[in-house]
Amino acid sequence: MFDLQTLDDLNLLAETHELECKLAQGQNGQGEVPKDFWPTYSAMANAHGGVVLLGIGEKNGKFSIEGIANSNKVRTDLFNTLNNSGKVSCNLLSDSDVQTLTLDGKKILAVIIPQATRKQRPVFLNNQPFSHTYKRLNDGDRLCDEETVRRMFAEQVENERDIRILPHFGMDDIDMESLRIYRQMLKDEKPGHPYLEQDDFAFLQSLRGWRRDRTTGKEGLTLAGLLMFGRWSSIQEAFPYYFLDYQEQPEAKTELRWVDRLVPDGTWSGNLFDFYRRVYRKLIAELKVPFSIKNGQRKEDTPVHVALREALVNTLVHADYTGRLSVLVVKRPNMFGFRNPGGLRLPVEQVIRGGESDCRNRTLHQMFLLIGLGERGGSGIPKIFSGWQSQHWRQPLLREKDLPEQTLLELHMLDLLPESVLNTLRGLFGTNFDRLDALGRSILSTAMIEGVVSHSRITEICTDHPHDVSLMLAKLEREGMLQSQGRSRGKVYYLSGSAPVSPEQVFVSVTSSGNNNPSSGNNNPSSGSNDPSSGSNDPSSGSNDPSSGSNDPSSGSNETAKDLPATTGTESLHRNEQGCLISPLLGAPIIDSLAALSPSLRDELLLCATLPRSKTRLDRESMATAILAICEGRYVRLSVLAELLQRDADGLRKTHLDALVKSQRIQRAFPSTPTHEMQSYCAAKNYD
Repeated sequence: MFDLQTLDDLNLLAETHELECKLAQGQNGQGEVPKDFWPTYSAMANAHGGVVLLGIGEKNGKFSIEGIANSNKVRTDLFNTLNNSGKVSCNLLSDSDVQTLTLDGKKILAVIIPQATRKQRPVFLNNQPFSHTYKRLNDGDRLCDEETVRRMFAEQVENERDIRILPHFGMDDIDMESLRIYRQMLKDEKPGHPYLEQDDFAFLQSLRGWRRDRTTGKEGLTLAGLLMFGRWSSIQEAFPYYFLDYQEQPEAKTELRWVDRLVPDGTWSGNLFDFYRRVYRKLIAELKVPFSIKNGQRKEDTPVHVALREALVNTLVHADYTGRLSVLVVKRPNMFGFRNPGGLRLPVEQVIRGGESDCRNRTLHQMFLLIGLGERGGSGIPKIFSGWQSQHWRQPLLREKDLPEQTLLELHMLDLLPESVLNTLRGLFGTNFDRLDALGRSILSTAMIEGVVSHSRITEICTDHPHDVSLMLAKLEREGMLQSQGRSRGKVYYLSGSAPVSPEQVFVSVTSSGNNNPSSGNNNPSSGSNDPSSGSNDPSSGSNDPSSGSNDPSSGSNETAKDLPATTGTESLHRNEQGCLISPLLGAPIIDSLAALSPSLRDELLLCATLPRSKTRLDRESMATAILAICEGRYVRLSVLAELLQRDADGLRKTHLDALVKSQRIQRAFPSTPTHEMQSYCAAKNYD
């Protein structure tokens, strides 16, 4: 039950939930369900749920309480429409999900929309799934394309995606060496297993890698059989987007390339089983976790080894191999990252809690289980969390992204409250710090370690109730330990006196030092629009804060204010041989003027922009591809991007850049001032 009494309570709600406010006044002023409620209902149901407040106005992040004169009628009309299958495909709401509240003496309706289950999605309108299915993206209701809807339907009807029989594929498509090694691993794990007595064909049948459909009489290689044991060329024929990628990166801040990489390149089979064996050895090499002694014997299988094994298997068996992203595994000195295409089939909270399983590729999962790899019954993620907890490291971060659809797991080898951080905070705040409870100390420690912190980041790290997190953040700000920027769900907090790097710090002496041609690169102040109402005002959307994108297992250079030297940025500001600005305050070069660039780099950027320059109308993904190519490995000023792409700067930011920032495919140089005229953008390394 929501306990809303004042506008301050509304602000807390906006920070903890996916929230939408609608006036619901109706033409006669008595109240009615607004027409735009229904796309929001579909969008929230197909995403992660949310709350719609009817009778509340919102403009530029500020709420106004208007109320509903006849709230009972609106409530009745709402349920009548929900139960009309011609209007809405699925009613997810019960009586308790629609609450009548009194706020400042006026009645409003709080509609709590749960996340639809896999079996209920897609939730669509007007009996038209391919044209009236919505999903919540970037705080808005977006129409789903046909491919997304078809994937939802496939997830709905297929309990296991990998059991389908592939026509025209046979034993010639199997890498027999992979099958031989798998048989040996089964023998080592279960020496007397009856499958070991079978020939290769019968062995594959027993594993469900080859199956006969009793209903149709068809038989052949299954998706699981091909993915687990197939040849690279054969797998590519069945899955055009299939790709496996392992990268070892030397440092999170400055790496330009990997020091070790494994991808299917024709020198090995390219199947999942082979990828697992090769990558697991790389993951545990030089792992700085001491072995334990049990009953006088050295125990080499530590909880951390178990966690890494489970994370790798989990990534492979939960991937949607029809998706456009690759499977990606990243190893860094202080972090392991895992990415698989496809979202979770259960809510994140349920997956972390464990006890329930809904594996996308159950046959693959069973193949790994048979040789002692992976966990049963939804215990895999809890095993990962407990393994990390055994070392007192920061809690793993499990999350989903929608564009493109993917699941990310990040395992950081950082102490939750390092002693050096605690000592620094005691030096800053004295006894006030020690008087804080565990939640308060965790918030301040995270803010120091990660540069900025948000409500959502703290709820990922701590087990405290979201409302308690909101109250503690407000208390720390009130007592002067934290400062904040932004509002609602975009609000970020940082230690007092440690604000994120600003454009003025980086560019303070550019013009006076002669490093910039004022007439080049379209320096018209209006091109970058400082209109506070335009575009995204979410200061954390493209944040240099590791919790808002830089912890993506595939993300690259992303220094935070805490990593930077005590400098204004002017001491070593200069241009490199290509004409890019180099500042010690940012982890990548800055392109602020086309005229200042070397001819070779300018030609390279123009080549990346060929398609947008030749077409006045371009689909979002094609434009995104061009933007990411231009911004790869460097920050590019908005006015320069607009000039390269031949687009209006303000429209480019609102239509494309804000969405790319929120989906963490690109990051802002100055997250605390998203609409600043000098705002610059850099692609997240190795994102796609």
